[in-house]
Amino acid sequence: MEKECILVVDDDRDIVSTLKIQLEKEDYTVLVAYNGAEALDVLSTRKVHLILLDIMMPQMDGFSAIMKIRERQNIPILVMSAKSEESDKILGLSIGADDYIAKPFHYKEVLARIKSQLRRYMQLGGFHNPSDMVQIGRLCYDFTAHTLTADGEPVKLTAKETQILELLMRYPGRIFSAEEIYSSVWQEPILYNGENTVMVHIRRIREKIEINPGEPEYLKVVWGIGYKFEKR
Repeated sequence: MEKECILVVDDDRDIVSTLKIQLEKEDYTVLVAYNGAEALDVLSTRKVHLILLDIMMPQMDGFSAIMKIRERQNIPILVMSAKSEESDKILGLSIGADDYIAKPFHYKEVLARIKSQLRRYMQLGGFHNPSDMVQIGRLCYDFTAHTLTADGEPVKLTAKETQILELLMRYPGRIFSAEEIYSSVWQEPILYNGENTVMVHIRRIREKIEINPGEPEYLKVVWGIGYKFEKR
């Protein structure tokens, strides 16, 4: 069985070395890079299942690297950063990161988040598929392949976006609160500012599936209650 591969990206070589040793003890294959440009080089030649990525790095910072990675892949990205400002967290999530952990961190927390992200990425939440595909208007979602098309063209989604969309499209017309979405996708009780985290992901999905994200046809907010995928 193929071992899951993690790419650790940080200009602090001590952090990289420590994480590599600890993760290899958990039987992961670990690749390393020391800036965003090196990370892209690794991704061009190796299959990676998850990325641990620092923000402040020389040559190419984490934000720039995330945007480049998201042009081609939807693998989970866990951001590690000494920056704790809320704006940096929201920016990271809005451009494609799946989770955020502030430095200094406890290794056990990092490992728990890695396992959670990999489990959802590999199994996409373990949802039971009532059918293989659902067609709603110009959108078609394949529950087996976990892929979305709009007007027959593939739509690139991150792992988290895929899980949220899959949940909502499985039950069109049903309203899900931000708390329900968070607990279903992140597999934990909603945390501080979790509603904003869900909102950021919903906005990002709208930008990818709606002709006019400001006036969505499909992914709608029900003010004071939650979100739903319009039943058409």
